Amino acid sequence: MIKAIRVHELGGPEVLKWEDVELGEPKEGEIRVKNKAIGLNFNDVYFRKGVYRIPTLPYTPGREAAGVVTAVGPGLTGRQVGDLVAYAGDPMGSYAEEQILPANKVVPVPPSIDPIIAASVILKGMTAQFLLRRCFKVEPGHTILVHAAAGGVGSLLSQWANALGATVIGTVSTKEKAVQAKDDGCHHVIIYKEEDFVACVNKITSGNGVDVVYDAVGKDTFQGSLACLKPCGYMVNFGQSSGTPDPLPLSALSAKSLFLTRPSLMQYTATRDELLATAGEVFANVESGILRVRVNHTYRLSEVAQAHADLEGRKTTGSVVLIP
Repeated sequence: MIKAIRVHELGGPEVLKWEDVELGEPKEGEIRVKNKAIGLNFNDVYFRKGVYRIPTLPYTPGREAAGVVTAVGPGLTGRQVGDLVAYAGDPMGSYAEEQILPANKVVPVPPSIDPIIAASVILKGMTAQFLLRRCFKVEPGHTILVHAAAGGVGSLLSQWANALGATVIGTVSTKEKAVQAKDDGCHHVIIYKEEDFVACVNKITSGNGVDVVYDAVGKDTFQGSLACLKPCGYMVNFGQSSGTPDPLPLSALSAKSLFLTRPSLMQYTATRDELLATAGEVFANVESGILRVRVNHTYRLSEVAQAHADLEGRKTTGSVVLIP
């Protein structure tokens, strides 16, 4: 028996229960991993509340972790007991002391990277990678707008885009978060609770608008984000922390010939080669110092309800990690 978080009904943080769970042995193509650190992400909240659909109840949340291989399935090569590995995405179930994972879903963690750093950056970092390098390829001379620039993904987007030579405009909710966003490479920071971010972007860009908006806030920022774009600009909505955006008629994009996408990491790391290349670039940027991973908050896994409440209450910055 192991300890894990179980959710028997959808709802608030109080539905996250610390329980005993049976865990079998790995089958063919699988490994058993003892988690050293588990990443907390806003999509964990979406699943808990029912914004994203859960196949069955009860379930164990979590889609990001790093740990040590404790057993390998029959006939498996390429992984061995003692390896430090990380994973992000499917299968769900990282809110546990140990878990069974498909071997082709994990990536090796370089010896120089601590498990806590790996667990905090593997999902968020790969998200930043595909957003900046593939979804819209950011290059020198581009001007970009990053909402929630002090958040887990926003912090990495700001640092990475700055390193790529872009002018980075970030929005945050408080003065304290503005300081972090500046430190993370934002050239301009807008405290959206005090200022109209559309007017600010218009002023910063001399009325030209930005090449791309990276928006994980959703409902509260969606229309304003579209207004910030230059002609032929890219609207990249990859989350909805404030709620799902209202429906948009296709004709609304025509005035400026805008592009709109709602991407997911899973489609950008569908093959083993894509997964290894994406994770490899993230870890290389951590090792080189291009990405400074801010693990600003750690909680015991058994206290995850408080972590969820703090994340939803915008009381966190950077990455949040759960320790089994």
